[in-house]
Amino acid sequence: MHLTCSEGYVVTGGRGAVQTLTTSGYEVTPLAAGTVAWFTPGTIHRLVNEDDLRITVLMQNSGLPEAGDAVLTLPPQYLTGPETYAAVTVIPAEAPEAEQERVARARRDLALEGYRALRDAEGPEALAAFHRAAAALVRPRLAEWRERWERGARAAATATGAQLDRLEQGDFSHLADAAVRAEQPSAYGKFGMCGRLDVYKGQ
Repeated sequence: MHLTCSEGYVVTGGRGAVQTLTTSGYEVTPLAAGTVAWFTPGTIHRLVNEDDLRITVLMQNSGLPEAGDAVLTLPPQYLTGPETYAAVTVIPAEAPEAEQERVARARRDLALEGYRALRDAEGPEALAAFHRAAAALVRPRLAEWRERWERGARAAATATGAQLDRLEQGDFSHLADAAVRAEQPSAYGKFGMCGRLDVYKGQ
């Protein structure tokens, strides 16, 4: 579950589904080639690959989801503080790949255990308790997140506002500063929050 970021899927092949849990209840959204699906912060989501599902995942806010914005649905005893949570979720960067994969699968299994309990719970209190625990877990990182947001998403939105202001006044001088950029990943197949990802500069 993301606390501040929306997430979207552009399905380019195969078949699957995204299971979601919100205060409105449990839903299953089918995914097939051509589907574009997205959800807002607070949506607990589980992606299911049914037949060679291929998607491009788009997330808001300049890499904030991989910087800690996502909290896994672990059982409550692992959500009591940042240290307890990190002990079962952090993948050791220097460990051999087999050990990294073992840790990733173990945290996935714990998240599924907590997810099933939330999905099966009667009434809204279990979900509210998870929301409280998730918000408390991320509180120590909010200043870091705000700085990332200000440098990235907010700065981009502010620049667009300034361009609109200029165009409104007949000033199109910013168009002379047009530029093209391209970048290759600095790392491939790194373990991310919910799978493998290629890493670009600044992530």
